[in-house]
Amino acid sequence: MSKIFSEKNKKIFIWTLFDFANTSYSIVVVTLIYAVYFKNVVAEGKPVGDLYWSYGIGISMIITALISPVLGAISDHSAGKKRFLLAFTLLSIISTALLYFVGKGEVVFGLTLFILANIGFEAGLVFYDAFLPEITTPKNYGRVSGYGFAMGYLGSLVTLAIVYPLIQSNSVRLTFPVAALFFLIFAAPLFLFLPDSRKNVPRTKSYFAIGFERVIFTIKHLKNYKQLSIFLLAFFFYIEGVNTVIFFAGNYASSTLHFSQSELIIFFLVVQTTAILGAAFFGILADSLGQKRVLMLTLVIWIAIIVFAFISSDPEGVFVKYSSQLINQTPQEFIKTSFYIVGLASGSVLGATQSISRSLMSKLTPPEKKTEFFGFFSLFGKSSAILGPFVFGLVSYLTGSQRFAISSIGVFFVIGLSILIFLRTEE
Repeated sequence: MSKIFSEKNKKIFIWTLFDFANTSYSIVVVTLIYAVYFKNVVAEGKPVGDLYWSYGIGISMIITALISPVLGAISDHSAGKKRFLLAFTLLSIISTALLYFVGKGEVVFGLTLFILANIGFEAGLVFYDAFLPEITTPKNYGRVSGYGFAMGYLGSLVTLAIVYPLIQSNSVRLTFPVAALFFLIFAAPLFLFLPDSRKNVPRTKSYFAIGFERVIFTIKHLKNYKQLSIFLLAFFFYIEGVNTVIFFAGNYASSTLHFSQSELIIFFLVVQTTAILGAAFFGILADSLGQKRVLMLTLVIWIAIIVFAFISSDPEGVFVKYSSQLINQTPQEFIKTSFYIVGLASGSVLGATQSISRSLMSKLTPPEKKTEFFGFFSLFGKSSAILGPFVFGLVSYLTGSQRFAISSIGVFFVIGLSILIFLRTEE
């Protein structure tokens, strides 16, 4: 019995190592360093840089959204998750390393590499997430998924510690190949040691033909999965807000709040630390109280965060003027202090919202279609990431202020929460 338990824990640890690995890409490229580098250097600090960045996000996400269900269906038919995961992981790693060669004004080159890297990262998650039902039991989906996200944020902390000296020495471009190497090293154990159930299914058609047929069949019969449909619709909206926060947090802190590169690193260290605790805590809580209840709690917290971020970033507002006088700070100093509070709160629910969504998806998904349905999970998540960042970038461009773009994020959380109320997990 102890041997079986030990073997299960070993599989879980190897699986979470991939989360530890891939967040080196997420924190360095998507959220912090390359996002800021693209706006300030590649796009030469122009407001249209936000719009360009949203184009890159949108293109990569729509491609991923379109191919994910088909790839998932193919994977379910052949049970070859690791092959697809390896291909997309290598695409992300190689493209990330090549960002080193992107220089001032090279917008098309810089966006092309980012799009390829992001497709590799996001499409790979379809197959990585689909391992969850294989390594643990349904009653532990919440905590194991939470452990994965906690390991991911731990990976972000380690990555930031490694690249910080490079940033201090103005060697920002070197952080990209370093992040790629980190991703490669710590992703390797999954491919070497985690078993992948395989099937020898006789076939008379190509895998892509089979994949398309299965996706079309599932879409036609989606009415038979009513609760799953409700969840995916809610997920589409609220994850829109989460994705927009991830894609624009670094740009917002740098452009609007004038954080230095060192201040940005410190800020994200704070966010990642609370994210580790939040992912683990809310994951355990979800297994005890139910995924739906705890997921709704995180969305309420998100709405409160957006409201606070909006009112605490207006230097002319009554709240900022009164509060800054109360603690003896200038309005600009208070706005920076407030953003650290926003970071602490956001971190606590950032991983939790994604983690609980993954575990709830595992609970609602038929075992024989797990990768295909995680492809639809990816389809809804990635397609939602097109609209949110685009709205943020467009509002920022039209108004010349990222502060007004913040309010748009809250709308997505409210809609998602409203739909989630109708979900009946017991069915």
